[in-house]
Amino acid sequence: MFNRLFSRQTNSITIAAALVGVSSLLSRFLGVIRDRILAGQFGAGESLDIYYSAFRLPDLIYNLLVLGALSAGFIPVFTGLIKDFKSYKSVGLFKYLNQEAWDLANNLLNIFLLVLAALSIVGIIFAPGLVRLISPGFSPAAQSTTVVLTRIMFLSPLFLGISGILGGILQSFKSFLIYSLAPIMYNVGIIVGALWLVPFMGISGLAWGVVAGAFLHMLVQLPTVYNFGFRYRLFVDWRNKNLAKIARMMVPRTLSLAISQINLVVITVIASELASGSLSVFNFANNLQSFPVGIFGISFAVAAFPALAAAAKDDKKMIGHFSSATRQILFFIIPATVLLITLRAQIIRIILGTGSFDWEDTVLTMDSLGFFALSLFAQAIIPLQTRVFYARQDSRTPFIIGIIVVIINIFLSLWLAPRLGVAGLALAFSLSTILNFILLWLALYFQVGNLDQAKILSSALKFSVAGLAAGFMVQLMKNLVWPYIDMTTFSGVLTQGTVAAIFGAIVYLLVCALLRSEEFYDFSGLIKRKLSWRKVKVGDQGEVRGI
Repeated sequence: MFNRLFSRQTNSITIAAALVGVSSLLSRFLGVIRDRILAGQFGAGESLDIYYSAFRLPDLIYNLLVLGALSAGFIPVFTGLIKDFKSYKSVGLFKYLNQEAWDLANNLLNIFLLVLAALSIVGIIFAPGLVRLISPGFSPAAQSTTVVLTRIMFLSPLFLGISGILGGILQSFKSFLIYSLAPIMYNVGIIVGALWLVPFMGISGLAWGVVAGAFLHMLVQLPTVYNFGFRYRLFVDWRNKNLAKIARMMVPRTLSLAISQINLVVITVIASELASGSLSVFNFANNLQSFPVGIFGISFAVAAFPALAAAAKDDKKMIGHFSSATRQILFFIIPATVLLITLRAQIIRIILGTGSFDWEDTVLTMDSLGFFALSLFAQAIIPLQTRVFYARQDSRTPFIIGIIVVIINIFLSLWLAPRLGVAGLALAFSLSTILNFILLWLALYFQVGNLDQAKILSSALKFSVAGLAAGFMVQLMKNLVWPYIDMTTFSGVLTQGTVAAIFGAIVYLLVCALLRSEEFYDFSGLIKRKLSWRKVKVGDQGEVRGI
């Protein structure tokens, strides 16, 4: 029963994307609850600015070391060492697994623990200086509190590093059920910290909640990995050939991750110089707009990557996969953009509008969310574009483009933030993201030629027309509903937003049907027909986990 329930494999790209999307949806839904609790308790003010600033450095270490190594190296190498995996259910798992695979997992796990422990100790010792670098605009008292939280949170990379190895093993065995629970448990830990630790420990309870979440992130995966045959061994072999292979593969991926992490650090520095609460507003708005990107953009990109990699030497077939996934992403992300823009006030009040989160905080978050939404289409497609380059074994092009885009984003942020406040940071992000999308598209076009852009553009135009019609309907329903409800209450705002969103979604689907959108009929057909369970490989899901 245990094996059958927790060791199931995934199937087609669409089904795989649905599985990844559902787990992402659950995790991000808990993230919404987490943000609501934080907003209600602290509002968009100095306390949350301190929390988000303290979170930045430990998260930087995790993203650079763990995600870089796992997504680029460990999973493909470990998967290649598993012998006769298809036969394990009938003959016995242990007999058919090569011990070399478990040796690699233990070796990498021990090295990660050594490196992460060393970096965490260094971070704890030099936290005051590091905090002054990333939060120069904070008052001395705020910087002192940030140091305390930073030192506590430096424990989390240790647990997340172990969890990363365990998650990589689960992905290699294509066992995603337990794997998908890990980010959910992470958010549970933060919520527990906010609700039960903060009343006793003050804002330090938030930091201990992050550590607790990281521990739960690791703990929930242990039983299944143990069931697959993993047994911990204490040894380190720096000369292991498989370890060297992982090191070579992780460098380009780590450099790409470093670009985005540096970008976040710079944003933290700039936001600390703005009005109190700016960093909190930026994070709230960013979390809200990343919801549809994670569910639709990254999910389809993750699910499509194995097919892209398999067709890497056949440009025509690869572009077919790219075109199909791009159109499917746009089918979902365009109406999400329309709803996010037209209902952003309702969304923010419903999700964040409680306790200390007042109307001024709402307006600031609305402005930022509106600017973020302008680039949703680009944010959703960029993960797919970069995976096309990775499938072609070209990590250099997206890396160079990423450097250019980050530099431009920094200059735009420095120019716009003094004029627009925190909303200027969101606008700079969107403009640079759209530029990133354009440059990646042009680079890919010059490499492979026709990207099926005529078909993609035709579909995008249909979705845009349907989106405009949906937006008009949303605005109409908002005006029709509000005289009959009390807009000063949560239930009133929820009713107005829900009714408008439902009618907008219906209009979008109807217009897509009238325009004979291929993607609409694919979607409706998927809903109607019995799901196929044909097995396929699914790649790294690190980005979609939302931790």
